[in-house]
Amino acid sequence: MGERMPVEEHARFVRSLLAPLGARPSEVVALADALGRITASPVESPLDLPPFRNSQMDGFAVRATDVAAAPVVLPVSGEVAAAPGAPAALAAGTAVRIMTGAPVPDGADAVVPVEDTEPDGDGVRILRARRAGEYVREAGSDLAAGDDVLPAGVRLAPRHLAAAAASGLTRLLVRERVRVAVVSTGSELVAPGEPLGPGEIPDANGVALEAAVRATGAVVVHAGRVRDDVDGLRAELDAAVEAGAELILTSGGISQGAYEVVRELLEPLGAWVGSVAMQPGGPQATAVYRGVPVIGFPGNPVSAQLSFALVVAPTLRAVAGLPPARAERMPLAEPVRSIPGRRQYLRGRRTDDGRALPVGGPGSHLVAALAASDLLIVVPEAVEALDAGEPVDTVDL
Repeated sequence: MGERMPVEEHARFVRSLLAPLGARPSEVVALADALGRITASPVESPLDLPPFRNSQMDGFAVRATDVAAAPVVLPVSGEVAAAPGAPAALAAGTAVRIMTGAPVPDGADAVVPVEDTEPDGDGVRILRARRAGEYVREAGSDLAAGDDVLPAGVRLAPRHLAAAAASGLTRLLVRERVRVAVVSTGSELVAPGEPLGPGEIPDANGVALEAAVRATGAVVVHAGRVRDDVDGLRAELDAAVEAGAELILTSGGISQGAYEVVRELLEPLGAWVGSVAMQPGGPQATAVYRGVPVIGFPGNPVSAQLSFALVVAPTLRAVAGLPPARAERMPLAEPVRSIPGRRQYLRGRRTDDGRALPVGGPGSHLVAALAASDLLIVVPEAVEALDAGEPVDTVDL
């Protein structure tokens, strides 16, 4: 099989292969489609926020000088709701009932909250004096027209979209997402839910890798499943390129046995297909097909998912403006054994008292154990055994 490549060396090469993905062009998207996208430039508000003077409270709009000697009784000259239209100017010595968000009439410079008032015949008794400006939101007091409502490089959350909508914006300039294709290989694979014949299994890799791509802020532009057939794989890769993929992920077909279709197709084109000193996920491949990087993962579902999380996800998360997966050091909840010469990534979960508890065994087929996990426990290459309580590095899944 040859010497296994160190994990860091493989990860470093993949990062260099994917480095061009960081230079993202921009595109305009509707506000409804902008969640999770990255602003490509500062977003300027065309409006003052708020766009007009409005009331902060339900109550009565008044002139501050008319209530300075409170308690006082003022006649009520009308009502202003939070609705279209400009209210009539407020005459001196009167009050107008006003609702939260309603425009404050010209002439009024304060709002008395309703709890500081009492009905008094056709008028209102003002129980407490208010200074000019109290409970009045001035136009532009949040943001002036022409100012930036959002900076460049922000990952858009609901609060950002609310600010853009309040500014009257319906479209935003954002960075394009990385376009990824996912291709599962293996004559034994069928679509999940289809009846299984002898020797057939559901294709978990396609589902898992497509979801993992989306979770890292990229978009799947092509997804395929092929039998162990070189011409079929070539057609899938061609379709991925034609769909505009900037990165192609494959699973299966890169081990040392027969029917290794990814190896058969890509090695003659200059691909590296070999083994990395890690478990699960030892078999790995890197290539460039028609100018598009190809990262090949093993066919075992756990190996494929962990390979993506450890090798590809960090780059895609960085391009999408997502933080790195959390990594921390914590004590082991149970003793573990490992294979010397390989970096072991054990599935595990964080206990209530902050320890790392291994889940399931080391097998690369144990998808249920992976589903029950929330982190990976990293056992270094030179370590054969660790006792409970010893500190280990972990990476969140």
